[in-house]
Amino acid sequence: MNENHAEVCSSAEWAEHMRDTVLPRALGDATLGPQVLEIGPGYGPVTEIMSGILAPHGGTLTCVELDPELASALASRFPAVTVARADAARLPFADARFSAAVCCTMLHHVPTALHQDAILAEVRRVLRPGGVFTGSDSMDSDGRRAFHEGDVFNPVDPAGLATRLSAAGFADPVVAVHDGGDYFTFQTRRR
Repeated sequence: MNENHAEVCSSAEWAEHMRDTVLPRALGDATLGPQVLEIGPGYGPVTEIMSGILAPHGGTLTCVELDPELASALASRFPAVTVARADAARLPFADARFSAAVCCTMLHHVPTALHQDAILAEVRRVLRPGGVFTGSDSMDSDGRRAFHEGDVFNPVDPAGLATRLSAAGFADPVVAVHDGGDYFTFQTRRR
């Protein structure tokens, strides 16, 4: 990720935005269960929140991060979280291992729609039947494209996401656009 991400995504303001606004909308009233997977945690604001949600109930969190430096920093910062350095399109986990999966503000960093769809299919594979998959992502804008200069920016069109989730093997996808088109959330479950 470029320097803009290092500054913004590691800030207290971004963590607060994820904690107070984005993640509550993404999670809604979902039941996550005991074993949650986080895809693309980056600098870890959602990891911190999810750890706080799961720990009192004995739940576990596993994160998959592609960037080796970010994966190492996450493992040091969150010793109770399992951090796997891997491509989310090739998850190193058994079928039906997780009760839920979370993916926040990450899919736009995946270079192609085919690679994004491979990630969706892998998340479905590692979720138990009925397992919840929820998350969020940023929407396309000129300002956001400028923010991603020198970095991958392949925004997901929320209007087509429900169809893509269904094609990957998920049921009852719900996609909602928030804050005047700034970002969207989604929630679905494995068939």
